[in-house]
Amino acid sequence: MDITARLNHLDEMVREAKAMPLSSSVLVNRDEVLDLINEMQEALPDEIKQARWVVKDREDLLAKARADAEAIVQQARDEQLKMARQEAVVARAAEEAERTLAEADEQARGMRREAEAYVDAKLAQFEIALRRILEDSQSSSRALAKTLDQVEVGREKLRTPGTAAEQEFGGSDGDAHEGRPSRETPLFDEEER
Repeated sequence: MDITARLNHLDEMVREAKAMPLSSSVLVNRDEVLDLINEMQEALPDEIKQARWVVKDREDLLAKARADAEAIVQQARDEQLKMARQEAVVARAAEEAERTLAEADEQARGMRREAEAYVDAKLAQFEIALRRILEDSQSSSRALAKTLDQVEVGREKLRTPGTAAEQEFGGSDGDAHEGRPSRETPLFDEEER
């Protein structure tokens, strides 16, 4: 029997004992009560040991549960800090990527502007060169046309009857100046010589 059962038995003995007249006292068998108390005293150390073991186990379990809970909380805090750091790194990386992209866009725009300016300058130089060539070719064409006209005039003179000397110095049938080339219309232009 355990200590609780013995205490219940003692309680029954006192309740069932005969009451003394005109008093709240009861009559119990001394030997029976003393034996029961002696049994309880002998059983008490075992019960106390078991209770101490239970309390110790409970305290150990509570300490382990607290330690586990603290470890879980610390792990959660560490994980949260790690995630916050990762988020900060990701945010920093995103900002850096955005900044790098903006710089690259600006550099590309600058390079495009420089390239367009360079091409425009080269095209302007090319246009100027082409205009000079056109002007030179037009001048040459005009000069060639004049020369061609003068060649045709010279050929016409050669085809007319009479010798070139007669035309130059004048023939018998015409005015002395008639066959002579005019000083105002030279055979070749001054430019061509």
